[in-house]
Amino acid sequence: MATAPTATALAPTHCSTPQQRAEREAATQALLQERATTTDPGEKQRLLEHIVELNIEIARGIARRYRDRGAEAEDIEQVACLALVKATTGYRLDSGTPFIGYVVPTIRGEIKKYFRDLAWTVRIPRRLQELQGAITTKVPVLEQELNRQPTTAEIAAYLGAEASEIEEARAAKGCFHVLSLDRPSTSDDGPDLAGSIPANPDQDLEQFETLDQLAPLLEELDDRSRRILHLRFVEAKSQSQIGDDIGLSQMQVSRILKAILNRLRARLGVTTYAAA
Repeated sequence: MATAPTATALAPTHCSTPQQRAEREAATQALLQERATTTDPGEKQRLLEHIVELNIEIARGIARRYRDRGAEAEDIEQVACLALVKATTGYRLDSGTPFIGYVVPTIRGEIKKYFRDLAWTVRIPRRLQELQGAITTKVPVLEQELNRQPTTAEIAAYLGAEASEIEEARAAKGCFHVLSLDRPSTSDDGPDLAGSIPANPDQDLEQFETLDQLAPLLEELDDRSRRILHLRFVEAKSQSQIGDDIGLSQMQVSRILKAILNRLRARLGVTTYAAA
């Protein structure tokens, strides 16, 4: 059996710097190219496994950001790893998108799908899922208004549904398990689930994804471009101040900065953005 090229074998799997991420991306692209050209099924599988091993920490890193949200950490990681395999087989070399720019949204989407399906032990139509939720949250309000237990027909009219749908949703009640927000997230004396969920649960993850996708792209820029970005977004200097620093006019800085950002946005597939 053929061995992996030295460059890919030495590529880091645990990446903490832009240089390491760039090395991992380059090694992944080389393996993907090799897998695309081979016709040997065994070799294709070996290369697939090598790509997954090289990028497994991406999947684990994303999975860690979804811990303590009502699912077992091992299950979330398994979903993430399977999504990594799915992304590896579905990635197109001619897409112009870095591998990490494709794999991160794929993993995140699969984890979100897992959480959407998590509460349902038996799959039932989404319409009945929605009705079950409406019955749980809205019928108590109707009970207060009527000062009694409403009939099935009254509930159906209140929710804009058919009486038969209400009966089916009630019959499916045992299939749905709602996690209590007072449930300890990790241990009996640990914080409750509500306290472990931030106001914007995806903000940190989105920042992580963006930074991880940007890192190899920034490495492709020339020194002056990286310097301009550093002055603008790290040191928060104005375009005029940047111009004074590197010997350009404010207008020239503006054009260069716009070109750099448009290039990065195009590579990341971003179509809407705030002004620089």
